[in-house]
Amino acid sequence: MRHYPAGVTIVTLNSADGPIGFTATSFASLSAEPPFISFNIAETSSSIAAMLRAESLVVHFLGEHQKHLAQRFSKAAEERFSDRSLWTTLDTGEPVLHGTPIWVRATVHQLIPIGDHTLVVGLVTRVHDNTEDAPSAGPLVYYNGAYHRAEISD
Repeated sequence: MRHYPAGVTIVTLNSADGPIGFTATSFASLSAEPPFISFNIAETSSSIAAMLRAESLVVHFLGEHQKHLAQRFSKAAEERFSDRSLWTTLDTGEPVLHGTPIWVRATVHQLIPIGDHTLVVGLVTRVHDNTEDAPSAGPLVYYNGAYHRAEISD
């Protein structure tokens, strides 16, 4: 599967122990009506216990200028939220990363254990799209074990 390019997202959620977040390249839109999304999380992830207890989450769609965030959220859990200047919280409690022009908030609709992963299905409750005010940047893509910028042409 290393040879299948995928968009890069960061999933964030609130937990009793504080903010949790992780990089995910398995994001998918499942349904427009109702607006369902999905992603997978490994059973070995340091975030799995919090994800299984979460009621809601935020999925950030990363641009090519946010490779540093993708790398940060794929490393040691204690480092992910250590720089308080990178994030704030919504009134509903979920952490939101600064500089991410598109993110969606979702309530956890279903958790489906599949093999060594859990499929998370979320119902979108809020969409933040600030692409008109943000610098035009292409999406960040993960391919063959590395992050790349996608070449977009008109």
